[in-house]
Amino acid sequence: MVDSSRKKLSLDTNVMFDLAAERDFAHEFRETFQNKGYSLVVAPTVVAELYFLSEHGDAQEKRLSSTSLARSSSWDIKPFALSMVQLEIAKRFARRLLDQALLPETELNDARILGETSMAAIPLVVTSDKHLLDIDEDSLRQEFDDADLMRVSTVSPRRLLRAIH
Repeated sequence: MVDSSRKKLSLDTNVMFDLAAERDFAHEFRETFQNKGYSLVVAPTVVAELYFLSEHGDAQEKRLSSTSLARSSSWDIKPFALSMVQLEIAKRFARRLLDQALLPETELNDARILGETSMAAIPLVVTSDKHLLDIDEDSLRQEFDDADLMRVSTVSPRRLLRAIH
């Protein structure tokens, strides 16, 4: 039996915003990978960010987050759940990434998304976020290994599309 986690991709908040903004590349990415049997999912921190920004963001963030929340079901993008223990492990891992300066202190949510995605045994976070895409991969792998967590990589939706075309 094939490990179903290998057929999942974890989406960052900015990919949800790209979908809500009707960006062609984002919908091409979504449709292409769903047609290839991938499940597109979002981490608990992404869901929390979307809800927070729908209430407290600027006008554009409110619009994009509200649209993301309202349309995620029709896009067949689902949140994944983690236990309280898994969330705590992801939170501690996020702190490690910030302490090691792999991400700026202001990017706590990005660090949590990496930890949560690892806890869900999903190998990739799809993102347009420069902080995540520019992270030192060797150092990130070492942090995952030191924490005894599954390694997670980051990739842009455009790069994934190019890789399969």
